[in-house]
Amino acid sequence: MDKDNTEWPLKGVCVYEVGTSVAAPYGTWILAALGAEVIKIEPEGRGDDCRHWGPPFWNGMSSMFQALNRDKKSVTVDLSNPKDKAWLRNELITSADVVLQNMRPGKINSLGLGSKSLCKENPRLVYCNIWAFGQTGPMADKPGYDPLMQAYSGLMGLNGEEGRPPVRVGTSIIDMSTGMWCAIGILAALLDRQKTGKGSVVDTSLYETSLGWMTSHMASYHATGKLPVPQGSGVQGLAPYQAFECADGYLVIAAPNDKLFDLLKGALGHPGWMDEHCFQTNSERFKNKTELARRMTAILIKQNRAHWQEKFDQAGIPNAPIQQVDEVLDDLQTQSLGIIQESVENAMKLVGLPIMLNGKRPPIRNEAPKLGADNDTIKNTGDST
Repeated sequence: MDKDNTEWPLKGVCVYEVGTSVAAPYGTWILAALGAEVIKIEPEGRGDDCRHWGPPFWNGMSSMFQALNRDKKSVTVDLSNPKDKAWLRNELITSADVVLQNMRPGKINSLGLGSKSLCKENPRLVYCNIWAFGQTGPMADKPGYDPLMQAYSGLMGLNGEEGRPPVRVGTSIIDMSTGMWCAIGILAALLDRQKTGKGSVVDTSLYETSLGWMTSHMASYHATGKLPVPQGSGVQGLAPYQAFECADGYLVIAAPNDKLFDLLKGALGHPGWMDEHCFQTNSERFKNKTELARRMTAILIKQNRAHWQEKFDQAGIPNAPIQQVDEVLDDLQTQSLGIIQESVENAMKLVGLPIMLNGKRPPIRNEAPKLGADNDTIKNTGDST
């Protein structure tokens, strides 16, 4: 347990998470890292499904659960039991500043724990809903998961390389970013409550988050009428701006404007073909990016990444090797940020909040709780403070 005594901004704010999996837990972890007391409500027996998503496991829980649920308390309830349901309802009305829920559509209202009911009895409550496809529309009642949203929103169709099978983004980006939108909405609602004395209902959904990531692609389609296509490691409209193969791996090179491309000529030894008309402007380079990549690779493949990194750094050309997780953890830049944090008790390394306040990053205060670890101090005594 961390001994940090810093007064983090959300100290004194009590958050109840009635959620599972990734989106809600990630959102409440952000609030917990910023100092809120987060009480995680879990089903008796197995608890949050995420506890069992492995291997790998760490101290009996999935490593993913450890990452998403640190700094929280766990209380188990049986929502088919009238006594447990009544207890939870009373807690959410009398003790909670914030409720964040991501149950299947319709479930929370059927239990009498929906926003309309609770906010009527506690007007200061900030209540956040995570829906799958949104709270309205023909798909409002359907459940949803991260890969379904990446597929349905069009995002998965733009990952990978043209002519090859679609590829999912390699992290739960829709779930986690939905959790971020929850945290942003909740913080805004808490600020508004300071001004008005009234709470708010915050609504977001996995699908809306997915559509948000499609904003530039949809703008491109509206501008041209042409469907965007996968760009591999590159980006629509920019070249060279992608990963290139070197003797020992791949190096991403970003030199799309004319000034950077001119510097690139020198770093590559001034090959005459770089002065050809088809490579004179970014637009021309993008139109001919396949040929440009072929010619650049023929040069880059002769040396290792470190060789080219040194040359490009000296020339002022943005570049970065494609690293594996172990390389990232060992990287001096990563280490210097102090963002990889270690719990005192069990020494699991986890990525901290990507925010520093007054030069300090919120620490890990507690590991993810064992299932029902706080029943005695919260549920059985009614004391949630």
